[in-house]
Amino acid sequence: MSVTNRYISRLSQQTLALVLAGGQGSRLHELTTWRAKPAVPFGGKFRIIDFVLSNCINSGIRRIGVITQYKSHSLVAHIVGGWAGFKSEFGEFVEILPASMRTGKAWYLGTADALYQNLDIIRTHKPKFVLVLGGDHIYKMDYGPMLASHSESQADVSIACIEVSTEEAAGTFGVVVVDNNCRVIGFEEKPDEPTEIPGKPGRVLASMGNYVFNTSFLFDELIKDHDDKNSSHDFGKDIMPQIIEKNMVIAYPFGGITDDNQTEMLPYWRDVGTLDAYWSANMELVALEPELDLYDQSWPVYTHQKQLPSAKFVHAEEGRTGMAVNSIVSGGCLISGATVRRSLLFSNVDVRSYSLIEDSVILPEVTVQRNCVVKRAIFV
Repeated sequence: MSVTNRYISRLSQQTLALVLAGGQGSRLHELTTWRAKPAVPFGGKFRIIDFVLSNCINSGIRRIGVITQYKSHSLVAHIVGGWAGFKSEFGEFVEILPASMRTGKAWYLGTADALYQNLDIIRTHKPKFVLVLGGDHIYKMDYGPMLASHSESQADVSIACIEVSTEEAAGTFGVVVVDNNCRVIGFEEKPDEPTEIPGKPGRVLASMGNYVFNTSFLFDELIKDHDDKNSSHDFGKDIMPQIIEKNMVIAYPFGGITDDNQTEMLPYWRDVGTLDAYWSANMELVALEPELDLYDQSWPVYTHQKQLPSAKFVHAEEGRTGMAVNSIVSGGCLISGATVRRSLLFSNVDVRSYSLIEDSVILPEVTVQRNCVVKRAIFV
């Protein structure tokens, strides 16, 4: 192991990751009727939260707290079933931190308040850095280089950002305004006209909702925010605008800032907060060479899954052949005399004879009856 790798490994061991997983995800409508957004199925057999948790494990961060609130039973059951195998004797854990009125009579009032109400728990782990992560995005990211950048820059806070177009960011993402040295000089909460990257017309840095804090600095800011009666206790709206002017806040561009003649693909990161975005991100996976490679054994995505039989395809008659083309079909599925094209089927889906599924996402435990045609749909 090189000196650099040992340095990053040591930083990872000094870090506590806190995953904000209490989001309601109301724009996903029926998908979040009975579950929090991070618990929504994705990619055939995963849940959305599996991606951030896998990033932590692959980055060498094995002290993780998951902050839950909205309709958390499905999420908690998933974490207990699939993420409880850590070695406590080695200081490893995934702890669930539910809203429990630890500091008063209120549930979590915002993302900042969610951390404030767990200050006593954070203190017991004595981290040097606190890595605050959103639990509802799909991406692969090594947090080690971000921790190294944070440490070397002597920043109080580092914000993970990704370069997107002005049109994509407008009214949708928090936008980080930087100078030529990537020091943050402003933070815009979902602006209609976002500020562009210096020297890069039409391109902006969108906040990924991931932050590295020096622990003592985080404590001070959370206490200040708690005492501010006019605050909504949200990181993007309240914490970040307050600290930028007087403190060292650095933007960490995920994948760097591209040159004007950049031809390579930007790093993969998807906000799947709407039905259209959720459908599109799932459908991208059935491409011949998808940007998000779930078969990459060097950066595996872990999950908890039921013990299921392999997918089965039956009948081979004229007009009644069980088949799937350019599709992902998960365990427990039965394709009985039906045709599936360019679609993603989650676990235990039953598609019956003479049916056609095209360009669709079929969630777990769904039965598609005979003679049905499903196109460009999310089927629950």
